Amino acid sequence: MTSGAQVDGRSDKEKSIDDWLPITSSRNAKWWYSAFHNVTAMVGAGVLSLPYAMSHLGWGPGIAVLILSWIITLYTLWQMVEMHEMVPGKRFDRYHELGQHAFGEKLGLWIVVPQQLICEVGVDIVYMVTGGKSLKKFHDVICAPHCKDIKTTYFILIFASVHFVLSQLPSFNSISGLSLAAAVMSLSYSTIAWGASAHKGRLPNVAYGYKAHTTGGTILDFFTSLGDVAFAYAGHNVVLEIQASIPSTPGKPSKKPMWKGVVVAYIIVAICYFPVALIGYWAFGNSVEDNVLISLEKPRWLIAVANMFVVIHVIGSYQVFAIPVFDMMETVLVKKFHFTPGLTLRLISRSLYVAFTMFVAITFPFFGGLLGFFGGFAFAPTTYFLPCIMWLAIYKPKRFSLSWISNWICIMFGILLIVLAPIGALRTIILQAKTYKFYN
Repeated sequence: MTSGAQVDGRSDKEKSIDDWLPITSSRNAKWWYSAFHNVTAMVGAGVLSLPYAMSHLGWGPGIAVLILSWIITLYTLWQMVEMHEMVPGKRFDRYHELGQHAFGEKLGLWIVVPQQLICEVGVDIVYMVTGGKSLKKFHDVICAPHCKDIKTTYFILIFASVHFVLSQLPSFNSISGLSLAAAVMSLSYSTIAWGASAHKGRLPNVAYGYKAHTTGGTILDFFTSLGDVAFAYAGHNVVLEIQASIPSTPGKPSKKPMWKGVVVAYIIVAICYFPVALIGYWAFGNSVEDNVLISLEKPRWLIAVANMFVVIHVIGSYQVFAIPVFDMMETVLVKKFHFTPGLTLRLISRSLYVAFTMFVAITFPFFGGLLGFFGGFAFAPTTYFLPCIMWLAIYKPKRFSLSWISNWICIMFGILLIVLAPIGALRTIILQAKTYKFYN
């Protein structure tokens, strides 16, 4: 159905609210919007931690987990694209609307909304940290060796100040230029990361054995790295919202251009992820930093450029993950609390959100641990197995059919992630917190 036909039967007030809300306000996106929105959502800060994840997983398990994650998340993304318009004449524009269709009005909200919020707010907090740290690295590289040491806190504040302005952009389509720039940057800094690692070559005393000196430490590091990989595949939380911006008619449903964009995005994801993970680990072994760009000290100008690319990319990524949160906030404020939709409401609510993510990022900038924790605790459900559970609940495939078996494999893999990854990540956060000084 077209967006015009969809709102038949609603009052003028409801129609005007839907036309104002970020997700449903604009439906004229092309298939390539889907491609670069998905690349921006997917290829984030996580790609730079993949060599570090490999150092804890080892060659065999590391490659297996990377490939498995790529296949499983592409499959679950396909399921979500298919389910967007499974009911004739209706579009599930938001993740929680699909959850409500699968699990019921109340239960669907309680299952999906907390997980989606943890994911999206969690990503934005991690991107605040990444943006600030990359700005600091850019500054330190450019002015070395005569740098005056400036606290990371100040760089996070500079990064956040950009978002107080950009957060006022109303919808996905209004950030399409920013998202395209971010997608190009992600491809660029990923190429720099693996290209500079390959150019540098293997370190003289490179070691590929596990870092931890105890069996317990090795196992917990392994768990953390599973979370790092899960974090790297984080785009599912915004996929329905991205698809909602594409026009749809009975003859030309939105799933066709959306899927075309997703396939292009996943090819780019593979081009970014696999060389960075494998070449970064090959070059530095188990001495690689949790952000591979930090391990690369020379050539200085190239490292500075790469860090600035990261900053531009996470500016776009932050907005892609923030828009569904803005949509939830504004829906509740306007529909439940009857605030008047308009510029004032948007200015106050969105600025408070940016301020909140900035405050948490400044207070707890444990980059590696945060990735593992949010990756396992939050992304595993919404990315690896919630789409499968909804597919089983709605389509009810025959027991032991190919669809039934593949969905259960994904569910088991996702449950392993949600149980194991946060355990290791909490240990990493605790270890880093021992030496951490607040607001340093």
